[in-house]
Amino acid sequence: MQVKKINPLGFMFVMIMCIIGTLGADQACAAESVIKVGIIAEMTGPFADFGRHIVNGAKAYMKEHGDTVAGKKIELVIKDTTGPAPEIAKRLAQELIVKDKVSFITGLGFTPNTLAIAPVVTEAKMPTIIMNAGTSILTTKSPYIARVSFTMPQSCVPMAQWAFKNGYRKIYTLVADYAPGHDSEAAFKKEFIKLGGQVVGESRVPLKNPEFGPYVQRIKDSKPQAVFVFVTPGEMPIALMKSYNERGLAKAGIKLLSTGDVMDDAVQDALGEHALGVISTHHYSVAHNSPENKAFLAAYGKFDSLRPNYMAVGGYDGMAAIYAVIKQLNGVMDGDKAMTVLKGMKINSPRGPVQIDPETRDVIQNEYVREVKKVDGHYYNVEFKTFNSVKDPGKL
Repeated sequence: MQVKKINPLGFMFVMIMCIIGTLGADQACAAESVIKVGIIAEMTGPFADFGRHIVNGAKAYMKEHGDTVAGKKIELVIKDTTGPAPEIAKRLAQELIVKDKVSFITGLGFTPNTLAIAPVVTEAKMPTIIMNAGTSILTTKSPYIARVSFTMPQSCVPMAQWAFKNGYRKIYTLVADYAPGHDSEAAFKKEFIKLGGQVVGESRVPLKNPEFGPYVQRIKDSKPQAVFVFVTPGEMPIALMKSYNERGLAKAGIKLLSTGDVMDDAVQDALGEHALGVISTHHYSVAHNSPENKAFLAAYGKFDSLRPNYMAVGGYDGMAAIYAVIKQLNGVMDGDKAMTVLKGMKINSPRGPVQIDPETRDVIQNEYVREVKKVDGHYYNVEFKTFNSVKDPGKL
């Protein structure tokens, strides 16, 4: 019998190819067992707290509910926009879709960034969930965008209604000079004037490095009963409250009414006694009394010593929505099917009951009227009135 000789080089080649094939199969199986969620957020720069709250809110949900859904491991892929930077946001969205192969895009702290990625997610049929940005038009820019956060008119219209009902007839408006500020100004003015109130003056302040002194003095000189304010959370409310008190508006009897962004939970202790008595309307307060909020606060505290705010809740609820989609689709992701699941979805949120409007893909939620009070040595937005199941007035 003749024995064939084995070519050692040929044998080695076959073995290498088998190993490569096995590794490729293993990697393919691993890829199929993971669902990636891309988060576009502000992780560095002056608005880094936006990203910090959003990401830690998302992580808190995963910590509380586990990191596996429908047999798939959930992996966060976090991208830093550094701030309101549309071109960067667009590039990051493209990277997440093409390079990272994500199944969802979320985060989105700023309106300009969300507008920039809308055409990208539309082309890719990428389900996208806004965790913060609040300009009303955003969900109209793509059929693949839904929102679990809020819109500015949702807070502003209830504030106009509350103010008029409580005797305010002459009000000055002060807003940040970009889309959410314009939304806030327009929504408040429209409702307040419709009810019979008068807007005696209005100012728009730059988003970066505003000097509030001249604006606040202009308000004082106009002698309104109150000033309605929207500025971005963080340093702007602190600077505003300093000028408000230094210029003597409180002593002059000019009440400060605001959206919840101004009375951000995360900076309440920094605002301190200067903010006592300020009335605001918003969808979340860290002082909200519910089992869901207590569970959220406990989970969030494992990631961050900073008091969470509404952005953190946006991150938490955004992950709740993503988990619900994955579970309902049994881990087999499809953009159109994901959006169908999101439409009409209900979430038991730390803020109260939340639903995604099946027609607009925008959030329906309670809005609370709150007053800043000192409780056990700390400052909180204490809720005292509820507007139930508020839809975005900008789409009515």
